[in-house]
Amino acid sequence: RERHGDGDIVVEIKFMSVDPYLRAGLKRTPESGESGRRVMSGFVSGRVVASKSADWAEGDLFGASLPFQTFQIVKNVSKQVIWKLTDLLEEKNLSHGIGVLGMTGSTAYAGVTAVLRPEEGETIYVSAASGAVGSLVGQIAKNVYGVTTIGSCGSDEKIELIKSTFGYDHGINYHKVDDKEALKKELKELAPKGLNMVFENVGGFQFDACFDSLAAGGRVAICGLIAQYNNEKFEPTSLQLSQMIYTAQRIEGFVCFPWLTGQKGNFLQDMSKWLKEGKVTGVEETFYEGIDNWAVAFKSLFEKNDNKGKVVVRI
Repeated sequence: RERHGDGDIVVEIKFMSVDPYLRAGLKRTPESGESGRRVMSGFVSGRVVASKSADWAEGDLFGASLPFQTFQIVKNVSKQVIWKLTDLLEEKNLSHGIGVLGMTGSTAYAGVTAVLRPEEGETIYVSAASGAVGSLVGQIAKNVYGVTTIGSCGSDEKIELIKSTFGYDHGINYHKVDDKEALKKELKELAPKGLNMVFENVGGFQFDACFDSLAAGGRVAICGLIAQYNNEKFEPTSLQLSQMIYTAQRIEGFVCFPWLTGQKGNFLQDMSKWLKEGKVTGVEETFYEGIDNWAVAFKSLFEKNDNKGKVVVRI
C-alpha cells in the first residue's frame, strides 16, 4: 500500500466537476502501447484527511485539478493545481469549490475582468447564459461593472431563469432563431448601436451573428465552442479579418489557470467579496449522485437538458 511522504497530502474527493472541455480528451486516440483505458482527471473539491505538508492541515478544504478517484495521495502538493478553500466556505457548500470558487468562476472572472475589460454603460452578449460560466458572467458584468446584459439559451424556461435569477436584462432563445440573419435581427433590436462585448461559449452561427453585430472597439472572449465539440472537424466561421482593422476590434482566447492559481488577478479574494456583497448571488447547481453517474451527467451537457448552472457529481 502506497504511503504519503514529506510534502504530500491524502485527500478525500467530495465533488467532481462535469465540463464540456473534457470531450477533447475522450476523443484522443490512444498512442502505441496504450490500452486506451486511463483514469480521467478534472476539477474536484474535497477535504484533506492526512498531511505531511507544512501548508496543509487535516480538515482543510480545497479545490483542485486531480484524477477522478475518491481517495488519493497528492504528491508534492506545492507543485499541483490546488487551492485552499478552508476560510472561504463551509463543507456544506464545498461544491462551490469547482463552481463559483473554482474553474467556472475563474473562467468567468478572467474573461470579463481581464479579456473584455467592461466599461459602464456597454452591452455584452453571452452565449450559453444559463450554464455554469455564463450565469456568472452576466452577474459580474451587470452588478460589478454596470453593463447591459443579453444572454442566449435553449428554452423559454431558461430565459426566465437567466432574467429572474442571474439578472440578465434580455434573453434570446436560440431555438427560435433559425440562422445567423435571424439572430442578427434580434441583436439589432436589443442593441441598436451594436455589441461592445461577446463572451463566446458556443460557436457556430451564434458567433458569426455576434461578430457581424460587433461595434467599433468591440471585444470577443473565446471561452468555448460547445456546439462543435462532437464534430470530427471544427466548422469554419465567416469571420472577415478586414472588418477588424479600422474598427479596432479584438478577439482573444483564454484559459482560466493563471487566474485560478493566483498568477494573475485576485480571483478568490474578489469573487468571495462579490458573494458577500450580493453582487454574485445566483449560484445554481445541478447534482448527479455517485461516481457511477459521472458519464450520465457528462452526456447531458451535449443533449437537450434541464441542467441549470454548474453540473456536479456528488460522491
